[in-house]
Amino acid sequence: MKKSRIISILSASALVSMAVVGIPSAAHAAGPLCDGKVPIDSCQGTTSDTAPYVMQVPANFNGTLVLYSHGYRPNVPVPAGIPGYGGYTVTNTPQPGPLVGGKDTSVIAYLLGNGYAVAGSGFARQGWNADSAIATDVELIGAFKAQFPTTKHVVAWGESLGGFITQGLAETHPTLVDAVAPMCVADNVAAELTMAGDFLWGVKTLFDPTIKGGNYSAGAAGYAEAMGDLVKFFTVMGKLQAGIATGAWPDTSSATGKALAAAGIPSRSALLLLGLMAGLPTQSAHFDSISGPAGALKVTFPLAISPALAILENGANAGALAVLALSDVENQAGGAIFDNTKTDYAARVAGDRVIFNAALSGDTAIDAMLGALSSANPGAPRAVGNAAAIAKMNTLQANTGKINVPTITMVGVADPITPAGSSVRIAQAFAQQYADEKAAAFKEYGKTHSYDPPKKDLLSLWSTTPSAYTTFDSNGSPISTTPAAPGTNHCNFTAAQYLVVAKELVTAGTTGNFLPGGLLNNMIRKAKNLSNDPFFDAPLLKYYQQ
Repeated sequence: MKKSRIISILSASALVSMAVVGIPSAAHAAGPLCDGKVPIDSCQGTTSDTAPYVMQVPANFNGTLVLYSHGYRPNVPVPAGIPGYGGYTVTNTPQPGPLVGGKDTSVIAYLLGNGYAVAGSGFARQGWNADSAIATDVELIGAFKAQFPTTKHVVAWGESLGGFITQGLAETHPTLVDAVAPMCVADNVAAELTMAGDFLWGVKTLFDPTIKGGNYSAGAAGYAEAMGDLVKFFTVMGKLQAGIATGAWPDTSSATGKALAAAGIPSRSALLLLGLMAGLPTQSAHFDSISGPAGALKVTFPLAISPALAILENGANAGALAVLALSDVENQAGGAIFDNTKTDYAARVAGDRVIFNAALSGDTAIDAMLGALSSANPGAPRAVGNAAAIAKMNTLQANTGKINVPTITMVGVADPITPAGSSVRIAQAFAQQYADEKAAAFKEYGKTHSYDPPKKDLLSLWSTTPSAYTTFDSNGSPISTTPAAPGTNHCNFTAAQYLVVAKELVTAGTTGNFLPGGLLNNMIRKAKNLSNDPFFDAPLLKYYQQ
């Protein structure tokens, strides 16, 4: 099998390459300052925390504001030239709506064309910023209503960390919004950083022990350490890519890793184990874990190689998140916040080791790898967190999943940054909430003989993968230069899928109800690769399985 340039497709990974609407930075004034143009009145301003915002209001404004919260943007610049990543310049340019493929504004145009106003902030702080972002959104809603007093309804949506912000807004300020749509919603900070931190720790422990992997120094020294980790991480991922077919281990591997290599365990099996321990999907942008090339590898490839290639693609996103978000949250909390001293990785993969037994090279190899990664092995030192810093991290915004207003979630079933389990956790929380409310309604009926049933205010949408999508060239090598498959990558939605959410969101916000089932199902069918299957399930993030 020829080497495929997997890492090349990860340049400016989905986690951090958030394109933004080309709107000039807001003026340094309270504002809003509006241009008064027709058909779209565009306004700019800053909230009291210096966050720039933009409002766009059509001449036929129907009274409903659609407020958008953008996703995670690093709070530090990333130098250009990092292999597999590229560079990044910190920006707080406001974004009033989702961008299809990172640049297409057609969904925003649809809302404006149908009389809905849009608004969004660039936020005062980048990075993990949910607490300040929610406060900004609250103030922005007030500023919009003051400028446009005919406003009747406010609905909110967002993606990734912006989805988390949106859900948090509905949980903490339910009277300010009439409906919300947290898309590809991030989980709470501890859960997200456990996933990312576990993977980075595994890569460090087996493949390059010079990676610091958190507990960064303060100030400029810590920034240099984090940027150095990005270089080392993506470099070793490139080496793992080169050894996927042969099973060769990187030359930077630790003594523990070299011992596993000497035992004949291929590096791809170790890489897959790290992904399973962290909870990363085993389907990725180009690897479905089902398809194989014609010929001798028809069966071997999907069984033994494809899952590791999927972890290679998805792990690149997880590693970038780990370095950038760990350093960010450590700065906010005042110390190391990732701690795996009590994590039982063997228990984490008890079920997966059966499903992926062939790709993990069998039980003997699995036991050897888990033994090498156990806390009993001094060659695999665990990360020790700072108790005070962890306590401070845990004071950051944490969402419970409580549904206060009509809510629509949408996520790719193989999203590597905000796994479908994040949205499942909200669905499970609502199932319990609904059961409790129904029981309370029955109890009230016993007193009043009047039954007021609770509303089913959660609609869960799943962006699904095709049944098979890995493709191969004439030599039998997988092709990784095609667009990412639906249901994979981070917040990888089509315009049609966004519009299903948008239509449900504004309908629920103005009427209090979702669209009738027949109409919704017809939209879902036309959007393609989208499902509202109420029985769909995905595992919660590993943080909740400890």
